[in-house]
Parts: sequence; structure tokens; C-alpha cells
Amino acid sequence: MKRLTRNAGGSARQRQGTVLIVTIWVVLVLAGLALVFARSMRVAALVSANHVATLETECIAAGAAQYIRARLTSGAEEEADEADIEDAYKGMQVGEGYFWVLHSNLENDDAYDYGLTDEASKINLNSASLEMLQNLPGMTAELAASIIDWRDEDSEVSTSGAESEYYLLQSEAYNCKNAPLETVDEILLIKGASEELLYGEDTNLNGILDDHENDGDLSQPDDNQNGSLDTGFYDYVTVYSVEANTDSEGNERININDAGSRSTLQTTLQENFDEERALEIMTLVPTNPRYDNILDFHFQAGLSAEEFGKIADRLTTSDEDTLPGLVNVNTASKEVLMCLPGLEESDADALLSYRGTTNAELTSIAWVVNVLDAAKAVGIGSYITVRSSQYSGDIVCLSGNGRAYKRYKAVFDMQTGSARIVYWKSLTSFGWPLDEEIVSTLREGKPLTESILGMN
Repeated sequence: MKRLTRNAGGSARQRQGTVLIVTIWVVLVLAGLALVFARSMRVAALVSANHVATLETECIAAGAAQYIRARLTSGAEEEADEADIEDAYKGMQVGEGYFWVLHSNLENDDAYDYGLTDEASKINLNSASLEMLQNLPGMTAELAASIIDWRDEDSEVSTSGAESEYYLLQSEAYNCKNAPLETVDEILLIKGASEELLYGEDTNLNGILDDHENDGDLSQPDDNQNGSLDTGFYDYVTVYSVEANTDSEGNERININDAGSRSTLQTTLQENFDEERALEIMTLVPTNPRYDNILDFHFQAGLSAEEFGKIADRLTTSDEDTLPGLVNVNTASKEVLMCLPGLEESDADALLSYRGTTNAELTSIAWVVNVLDAAKAVGIGSYITVRSSQYSGDIVCLSGNGRAYKRYKAVFDMQTGSARIVYWKSLTSFGWPLDEEIVSTLREGKPLTESILGMN
């Protein structure tokens, strides 16, 4: 009987031990589930916060685009000086976030530049001659010829160029377009093109020599580690530049190559000069004129630079409604000016010097005759303008907590007087283009100070 009691007691203790072990395991499992659930909730919260931050940056980008449109439409962009432009596009706050509009600094690869880019200050890939394309920095003869073949309507192969026969033999076959390029990046489809030629060492397209762009072959890109940013021709080309063939007030121009416009031309001359001088000029105008461009008219008609400046905007040698691809000599870089037919480095330097020091308003291309001789001025007269209708911006947007950023390339067209967006592409994949301290400061919950915004 006593033995039975002892066995019963042992069984009870055994059952209690079993229950304790089971309880411990249940607690451990519940604790594990709680930890997993807590971690899942934390991850979900982070994902949600990142998603909200991303949406915030997209809203900032939309606001930035409307802000730019408003400035262009109101004329604020034309009236602003360099300091005003930097203030208008550098670290602009929208809600809790910020946006910047980057402009490539072609003269200093160690300093950020802000503002819009004049597309007419570039060479238009759809209208430039073979010679002009070949003069672009880093351009090859093969690629220049292939661009001509890509955009023309025929199927004749230029020397070193390519038509559909070449493209159909590629691993991913396609036809030669035989039509104008629609974007600059489309050039990567053309024979002889590469990202190295297009972008050079500036793989994040910020115009700054970053550490990874000056470390040899330690990281992409493979650079020459020479302490300067060797860019491609991306910043010097466009496909968007076009202007209306009207004067600055929107009036139809006088085609000086149209014999039927003689009376209108004479009236215009009389409105700007006295009648005697107008008749004197008209005696030098042939019955059937064939001027290369209006600068050719200036020299053949014996006009002074001052006289020509009064009427240059009223004249044309084309019946077309629009004039594509003209280069704005008031804003073009030295590299672009050197692409114009017949110009040498000294000519480009002279043009830059004159427009930078003269007090005169450069309202027409007439000022070019004060710098270049007759042959060179007439040689570029068909390719230049002083007007711009398209502007682009590299819009960088950052959320207020620094969790997300977006970057877009936008092109705005002003031909109708009201800015409209004709191109919008994400550049986010090219990477964050500004100083990393801007992001880290916001992630720490600190405000962006002027010293941080002003870092270069």
C-alpha cells in the first residue's frame, strides 16, 4: 500500500514536470512569435514610412515643375541675375521636403551650379551638319556619320555610317530609324555610340568630379585619375531647340530673298532710317536676291553695325514657319561655339569676351559683326540666334526626413508663351547628385542650414 502511494506521488510530480516543460516551450514559442510579429510590424512601418517619403518626393517634383513653369511664363527667369537664379533653385522648401534644380557647370567641375539650361545653347542633333557634329567634344567620325544616317529619310550609307543592314545584324535586331531623334539618350541606339562617349566620366550627371570619378579603375567609371572631370558631349547636345520664324513681337518677318518683299523691306528701312538712306540701301539690293543669310545681307547692303541692329530681328531668308536647331550665341559655351562652321578657338574666345564685357543689349545677331570678319560671320549666320524657347532642368527632390529622393530631367517649351512640359524622365537611377551631408542631416532630424546648402 505504501509502495502504491509512493508511485502515485512520483507520477504526480512527473506530470507536473511535464506541464512545466510544455509551459516553458509554449512561452518560448509565444515569445518568438511576438518577436517575429514585432519585427514584421517594424519592417512594415519602415516600408510604409519609405513609401510615404517616396510619395512626398513625387509631390515635390510635381510642385517644382509647376514652380518652373510659373517662372518661365511670368518672365521672372529672363529678368533674374545669377544670384537670384541660385536663390530660386537651390534648396527650395516644399512642405517639409526640398528641391534643387541643377545646371551643369561647364567651367568648374568643383562647384555646383543651379538653374535652368537653355537648350538653344547646344548643338541640335537633328539639324547640325556633319562638320558641326564632328567638332563636338569626344565625338568620333563614325558616330557623327551614323547620326546623319539615323536621322535622314534615305537608306544610303554614309562613309563610316550605318543603315538598317547594320542594325538588323545586332543581337537584338532593329531598323535604322530614318527619322529625327526624339531624345538625346536615343543616340545610344546608334552605331558607334556608348555611354562613355555620351556621359564621359560624369556617370551621375551632376557636373562635379566625385571621388568615384577620380579613382582610376577602383570603381566605375574607369577614369584617368587626372584630377579633372572629362565629360562626354551630353551637355552640349539637344533635340529640342526650335523657334518661330517671327520677330520678337510675334510679327511675320520679311524674307529678303523673296523679290516680292522689296516694297515691305523698303518700308521697314524708311521706318528706321531717313528716306534717302533707305533708297541708298535699296539700290544695293538685287532684283532677284540670293543672300546666304541676314548677315550676308548686312555686308552686301553696306549697313553699319548700328543700322543692322535696328532691323536684324525683322529679317529672314526662310519661308518656313519654324527654324530648328539654331544656336543661341548669347548663351552658348565655348565648346558649342567652336562647333559652328569655320570658327576657331580664338573666334569663340572673342565672342565670349565681347558678350561678357559689352554694355549693349544683345537683342539680335547683329553684334556678331563687331567681332568676326565678314567671311566668318556669314559662315555662321544661318546657324545662330539670340532667342531661346526651350529650357531644361535637372530636378532633385528630397523628402523632409531624408528617407527618399527623386530626380527628373524635364524640358519646358515656351513657343506658345506659356511653358509646357515636353519631356519628363526619371534620373533617379543615376544616383544622388549632391553632397551626402544634406541627406544625413535630414535623417538625423536636423534642419538644413545655409552652410550645408552652400557646400560645394
